[in-house]
Amino acid sequence: MLRILLSFAPKDPDQDDETQISIYHREQNMEIKRTPSFPKAHSSVQLSSLSTPHLKAKTKATRGRAGNDRTWLRSNAAALTILLLAPLLALSFHLALHHFHGSVSELLVAVSRQGFLSVFHAHAPSFSWKGTLAYTSWVVLQVALFVYLPGPVNKGQRTPAGNVLEYQTNGLLAWAVTHVLYLGLSWLGILDPAFIPRNWGGLVVACNVTGFALAGLAYAKAHLMPSHPGDSKTTGSVLYDFYMGVELNPRIGSRFDLKLFTVGRLGMTAWTLIDASYIAYQYQALGRVEPSLALVTTLHVLYVVDFFINEAWYLKTIDIAHDHYGFYMAWGSCAWLPMIYTLPAQYTGLGHPASPPSSTYLALVFATGLAAYAVFRDVNSQRDRFRRSGGRCLVWGRPAGHIRARYTTSDGAEHHSLLLCSGWWGWSRHANYTADLVLSFCMCALAGGPGPLTWFYGLFMSGLLVHRCVRDEARCSAKYGASWDDYRRRVPWRLVPGVI
Repeated sequence: MLRILLSFAPKDPDQDDETQISIYHREQNMEIKRTPSFPKAHSSVQLSSLSTPHLKAKTKATRGRAGNDRTWLRSNAAALTILLLAPLLALSFHLALHHFHGSVSELLVAVSRQGFLSVFHAHAPSFSWKGTLAYTSWVVLQVALFVYLPGPVNKGQRTPAGNVLEYQTNGLLAWAVTHVLYLGLSWLGILDPAFIPRNWGGLVVACNVTGFALAGLAYAKAHLMPSHPGDSKTTGSVLYDFYMGVELNPRIGSRFDLKLFTVGRLGMTAWTLIDASYIAYQYQALGRVEPSLALVTTLHVLYVVDFFINEAWYLKTIDIAHDHYGFYMAWGSCAWLPMIYTLPAQYTGLGHPASPPSSTYLALVFATGLAAYAVFRDVNSQRDRFRRSGGRCLVWGRPAGHIRARYTTSDGAEHHSLLLCSGWWGWSRHANYTADLVLSFCMCALAGGPGPLTWFYGLFMSGLLVHRCVRDEARCSAKYGASWDDYRRRVPWRLVPGVI
């Protein structure tokens, strides 16, 4: 479904820190030689193999939506489907969770008997001034922290137009300040710590409206006041461009990056704050916190804090370096992430299931989740250590095995990258995704629910990361050609050796 949604899955070992080939398609049947006379920036090519002297590009005479070879009808149908179904799905889970005992089947029975419109009219979240003011205050706070808190300045990936943008990565401090404020105001009696679940309907409306509004403003800004016109991409389809985005890195001024702000502050920071508020809600209702809720929140906190500790690394991932800022990133961060990623915590926080999992079950699942996180972190550390040392390092006690791959950027300049193919990166081409998936399903399993509601986050991440595998490898094949074929022979498995 939504490709962002945030998946802040790490960049693959092929992606170097300096440049990234632009594979955006231009004019019909244009034949291009691999020389410095390559078209600049967004006059880009579809590469079948960088080892061949002549390359052909199949393109449209537009500002280069990256060559996905989509027909106009297919592009619009896909965009319209997601624009309609994603909010509908998020709303359906909300209804099931808060009005049908956390049961999707109960919701479906009610819909079959009464009709969706009747069920929606009776139970849909409604606008509230309290929820709107609270969400507005939340956004204002995050803007202030994003702008004024100190933090190291890091550079992102070079864009197809040659821009290397700077980012002030103060996300960890902003996350800490936000949660300290929440705890402090709750302790002083100024804020009800269970405010979020008690006002969830109004907050859901506010975050959805904000997501749609940001997507619309981003689309208008891209056409009226683009931050970096050379990195903008359009198809000529308003619907598809609204969904996928036009600008790569839209900014307000020189430093306020909408993409990093939306994903990191309105999305990731909200994740753990919502969990904390559901813990408070359960404690107020039951006088205790169920172990399942405490453990799933612990894994969420571990994951989110890891994201902010490695915020500089996130600047080189597919989210920042490749995906444009449209509906799927704006609405996805504002609404989809808070509503869907928190489902296990919401489910347990509201008192579901009726029979909590056993202590043995919880201990085994939690231990598996911790192990998956450890692997996730080690996989990324191997790649980072390999990159920083220029390949001169030990991996699992042996010199790092690698392939030296040659590629050409859209300005005609030739570069080299080192593809790590030992350690975890020799075990599979996306071992980081494998660990991420195991961790995701452990988060779901801790909730202990039998239905699709509690397991949806893991299923969603499976679709997201498998799709990302295919997408990444298509770009790598185009970028590196024969070198990528050699890499695939040395590391034949994508996720799990012997399986896939």
